[in-house]
Amino acid sequence: MPRNQFQRMVFAFITVVITVHAYVFYSLYVVNGNTLMQVNNESSVIAAINKQGGVYMCGTFLPIWACILIEFILAYTLENVMGSPLSFKLAIKVFNPEKNHPMLFETAIICATVGLMCPAMSFIAAFLYYPYYAGFHLLTLLANWLKLMCFNFPFAYFTQLFFIQPAVRTIFKLLFRKDIAKRNQTEHFAPENEQEAVADIYKRVDEIKEELAHERRRRKALEEQLAKEN
Repeated sequence: MPRNQFQRMVFAFITVVITVHAYVFYSLYVVNGNTLMQVNNESSVIAAINKQGGVYMCGTFLPIWACILIEFILAYTLENVMGSPLSFKLAIKVFNPEKNHPMLFETAIICATVGLMCPAMSFIAAFLYYPYYAGFHLLTLLANWLKLMCFNFPFAYFTQLFFIQPAVRTIFKLLFRKDIAKRNQTEHFAPENEQEAVADIYKRVDEIKEELAHERRRRKALEEQLAKEN
């Protein structure tokens, strides 16, 4: 996992790229797809969006690529400033990376990230996609925020846990495979962040397995020696 600022930014970049595209698809096709087709009297979501001149955002209609770019910038900034640092701090309060199974600790980090990023990005989306043509009302904004969280949280939890984060880690390992291989040959160090902690846990588990295997071989050899003496 990432060990320096550059790698952490690359890791966040891959995560946000996949997540933003998934959310835009989920919002336009799954949540609002039927409404868009009915309002514009079209048989496909893309045709409906093109007919109305784009996706309604910030009080105007923007092309899909512009919506993705705006959400990417906001999500990437929020991930680096809040999501990644605070999720590790929350997970470390519940699980001890030195004692708990690494999968439990990694899952706790993902859950904490979803718990932080989902409400924050839903609140930003409530502003971006607010129907300003009808006037602005605070209660309407809060109601839209709650509605978005109800839609987004289940999607965020399951996609991050079972699809996005496994995919991000696979891509990251391919990009930095030489650095990871070199890192595995270095001495043990104290983890400074969530990625370092998870990677260090996996390394410790492998070391413990090797020690246990060596101990079993030693005991078996000792038992065979005692059997021969008797």
